[in-house]
Amino acid sequence: MRKEILVVLALTVLAGSISAQDMPKAELSSGYSYFRAGFSSGVNQQGGSVSAAVNANQWLGLVGDFGVYHASPFGSSLNTHTFLAGPRFYARNRSRVTPFAQALIGGAHLTASSSSGSVTPFAIGGGGGIDVRMTEHLALRPQLDYLALRSNGATLNSVRGSIAVVLRFGGR
Repeated sequence: MRKEILVVLALTVLAGSISAQDMPKAELSSGYSYFRAGFSSGVNQQGGSVSAAVNANQWLGLVGDFGVYHASPFGSSLNTHTFLAGPRFYARNRSRVTPFAQALIGGAHLTASSSSGSVTPFAIGGGGGIDVRMTEHLALRPQLDYLALRSNGATLNSVRGSIAVVLRFGGR
């Protein structure tokens, strides 16, 4: 009876350490982003985004997300910079595909050369994507996010689609 208890205890400890290897301690992603500032009468912008996440456990991480987007509609320059943070919720499993959802809050900075003006609205959004594991430390991430940019009582509804490379660090 004593041997069976020791075997069960050993298997439990080993199973926990094996499943813990599926979760990286941190992730860094960078890639191309398409940003649509405003839905129906908006502006298409292109650029890139970078995010860094620290994972608290198998299903929860804290992410910081930064993006830079540019467009030249009608000969004028429009630039948008986003800076967001919030929780990311994972549905980790044994497959190569890990879906996630996130809720972000922060701000954006918009500048236009035609009016020589700028505005820094409050930003809130959410979205998600999937991480497709290529190797133990490398993944491909398609992602789609909704962002609401709120300033002076007006809301600019926006959407961002991204494709990024993810570097995964450590293992828990």
